Amino acid sequence: MSQFGIRPNNSDNTAALTKFLQNHPPQLGNKDEIILRFDKGTYNFRLEEAPEIECYISNHDQQPLRKAIFYLNHYENLTIDGGGAQFLFQGALLPVVLNYCGNVTLKNFSIDFIDPQIEQVEIVKSDTTGIRFKLSPSPHKDKEYQWFFTEQGYFETQGENWRSHFAWGIGFDKETRHILYNTGDLGINLLNCRQGGETFYAPNWKDLRLKTGNIVAMRNFNRPCPAIFLNESKNTKLQNVTVNYAWGMGLIAQRCTDITLNSFNVYPSQGRYFSTQADATHFSQCRGKIISCKGTYEGMMDDAINVHGVYLRILQRKDDHTAICAFMHSQAYGFNWGNTGDSIRFINSSTLDSVQTNIITAIRPQDAVTLQGMKSFLISFRDPIPSDADCIENLEWTPSIVFSGNTIRNNRARGALFSSPKYTLCENNLFDHTSGSAILLSGDANGWYESGPVNNVIIRRNRFINALTSRYQFTNAIISIYPEIPELKNQRNYYHNRISIEKNLFDTFGTPLVYAKSVRHLIFRNNQVKKNSEFSPFLNNTQSIITEKVEKTTKD
Repeated sequence: MSQFGIRPNNSDNTAALTKFLQNHPPQLGNKDEIILRFDKGTYNFRLEEAPEIECYISNHDQQPLRKAIFYLNHYENLTIDGGGAQFLFQGALLPVVLNYCGNVTLKNFSIDFIDPQIEQVEIVKSDTTGIRFKLSPSPHKDKEYQWFFTEQGYFETQGENWRSHFAWGIGFDKETRHILYNTGDLGINLLNCRQGGETFYAPNWKDLRLKTGNIVAMRNFNRPCPAIFLNESKNTKLQNVTVNYAWGMGLIAQRCTDITLNSFNVYPSQGRYFSTQADATHFSQCRGKIISCKGTYEGMMDDAINVHGVYLRILQRKDDHTAICAFMHSQAYGFNWGNTGDSIRFINSSTLDSVQTNIITAIRPQDAVTLQGMKSFLISFRDPIPSDADCIENLEWTPSIVFSGNTIRNNRARGALFSSPKYTLCENNLFDHTSGSAILLSGDANGWYESGPVNNVIIRRNRFINALTSRYQFTNAIISIYPEIPELKNQRNYYHNRISIEKNLFDTFGTPLVYAKSVRHLIFRNNQVKKNSEFSPFLNNTQSIITEKVEKTTKD
């Protein structure tokens, strides 16, 4: 790409890249592979020259306009080969967007930012009078953001188009890089913080669990932009791509078909303990095959992988066959949900019981002219709407999943979340000190509205090392099968079907190993358990397996 003025060590390559993409629009019907090759080196991309696009991204803050750098719209048969390059960004923006693309491969590059909204500090002293800390050095010499004290006396940071107020944090052991035992989300109060030389004293931040030398990633829960956004794209491959930081998730795929991740990594850059502000990878209402192999996921502030659909709630029945149905979560709306001819399932949100399967005969936005930004649909169905249903799930947009040969370690929340009725295989992975449950099989039509039930999940030949050292949502065991069912006693059926947990190694300080709720058939056999004393058990339960409304359990 150097012949187009896109070169390593330029102060800013944004304008040159934008010009190149404008001068080389996608060729409809193109069947020849196009390869964009970059020389190895560091490429700087800054906020000022970035084009602005309108997009709504699942599980992110829904701001309609975002700055984007690699904006690939309707491209086909394209490969971006970074050649080992580092793409270094500044500002809250979208580094890579694939919108309605087909047969696109991204490979051999890394993504990082010089101005993260997470501020890493080292504890100098912690006692009953408060906490003294110092700022960790940046891995990048061009650290283009600053700290300041607000009029109210809070320590905050800001960059060109962002500002961070810190109310929460995640603590790390400086040597092992593990998240501190039994701490979870640390409350932080930086009111009346003051500077003294190279350190800062926070009299209102008191936490005796923090010791001298501990590292804290001070943060909030804002997630404006992922590093890589895939929307309505087909046959996407990512190979040898690393995300060191993202303002939201490392990769989010929304209504995509067939995605392969091979050696896709999310881990911190040198000196940092944190990587992404949210999940490493996330797949919302995708279909076909999701294959994720040989990746490393470390230091993210949420899960390594989450695969799910989206429940819509029935707001109003217009007649026996037609209803207004809406997105319910504030971070999930504004994108397409279904098409005419899609098979759907009606459910009852209180029990998560399946009520009826049906077919969409017509669907259109109800509260907007286009799909962009809309929150509700007017949907017509082939068969009458059942009286006891209040939510719907799209069965057409559900993928099969292979998650294999990955390493997940030292991250907040959980390791892997799978919510698909299609075949799901989780094997030969290392879950090393995931702070919450290593694996979660959930389902929820009351809060996150993430569907749905699993039919055939195989969890085998994985190694779990001291998972669940802190409690987070839905984390009742190392493997937690926890659909959110408000009225379990009234449930007529089972939410999940067949779940097999076999030939795994649990190297753990505590129990339970498995918690399962509303499962038709749970299999747990040929697993090895190795007890260690790295931490003291903090869950008051010595049972290896806890079940609640499980019809059949097969175990050794």
